[in-house]
Amino acid sequence: MLSKFIVAGALSAIAATAAQAEDTAKQRFTHEGYTYVYEVKDTKTGKLISGRRYPDSVAFNLAVKNGKVSGVSGGQKVDFRVEDARGAASN
Repeated sequence: MLSKFIVAGALSAIAATAAQAEDTAKQRFTHEGYTYVYEVKDTKTGKLISGRRYPDSVAFNLAVKNGKVSGVSGGQKVDFRVEDARGAASN
């Protein structure tokens, strides 16, 4: 019985380490108390930024085209100029 707990604990630790490693490979920045962890993909129409905002783990998907960012973050529409995002601090 004890060995099941040890194996379960080891698997949990491995899963947590894998999740951290995945986030480490992604880009991140902090803005107004939130940390945004994301990846950028090139598409035919521009770039697609997708990821999660922490600590509340809210998903977002934003498109970048012609110097503008638009999309949805936490169920809210987002629309701003790329230049307006330059104040975010990269981690």
